[in-house]
Amino acid sequence: MAEHNELGRKGEEAAVSYLESKGHRILERNWRLHGYEIDIITAHKGFIVFVEVKTRGSADWGDPASFVVTRRMRRMIQAAHFYLVMHRIDQPARFDIVSILWKGERQELEHIEDAFRSF
Repeated sequence: MAEHNELGRKGEEAAVSYLESKGHRILERNWRLHGYEIDIITAHKGFIVFVEVKTRGSADWGDPASFVVTRRMRRMIQAAHFYLVMHRIDQPARFDIVSILWKGERQELEHIEDAFRSF
């Protein structure tokens, strides 16, 4: 597995552990449909939460969360719509970002709740 793929997998594992520790119930991981993808989908306090995980090995190019650009947000919103319709879910949705910066074996994790809204 390529190093960046391994870093991403490691980041998603850390995000899942963190979210579970905060009371999120994991519904899906790496959910895909017709070219759309959502890293993690959870149920938390009456919301369906769609989570984008951004993991980086250094901050040389900026904060990992800053890589969630408008195009990615729009694709997540479209994917969330498909997911909610397919599963007949009538609950409010929220979009979160989990940003992880690895420093050797140590990590800095930031959870941004309600990071963006539908356009």
